[in-house]
Amino acid sequence: MSDLDEIRQKRMAELQAQHAQAQQQEAQRQQFEAQKKQILGQILTPEARTRLGNLRLTKPELVEQIELQLIQSAQAGSLRGKVTDEQLKVLLRQISGQKREIKITRK
Repeated sequence: MSDLDEIRQKRMAELQAQHAQAQQQEAQRQQFEAQKKQILGQILTPEARTRLGNLRLTKPELVEQIELQLIQSAQAGSLRGKVTDEQLKVLLRQISGQKREIKITRK
């Protein structure tokens, strides 16, 4: 029985370590999201933030890409003032234009 108890204790310790690691990763992710939200609040106008929020419902990957690009631009100092809705539309068109369109025609 002692071997079985040792195995159980080892397994319990492994599970606790995995749980602690998962909690730490979740805390780091939440902290990153909070920082990202704060930065975006500083560099986007309310209309632009609303547009990104609406777009997130349909294309979350695209919104993540745009948010990271905006944050990098702000940190590099290339943004002057807040990004307006019109500027965001232009950026969206540029990024959407980069993607390859697939057309299927039936004969």
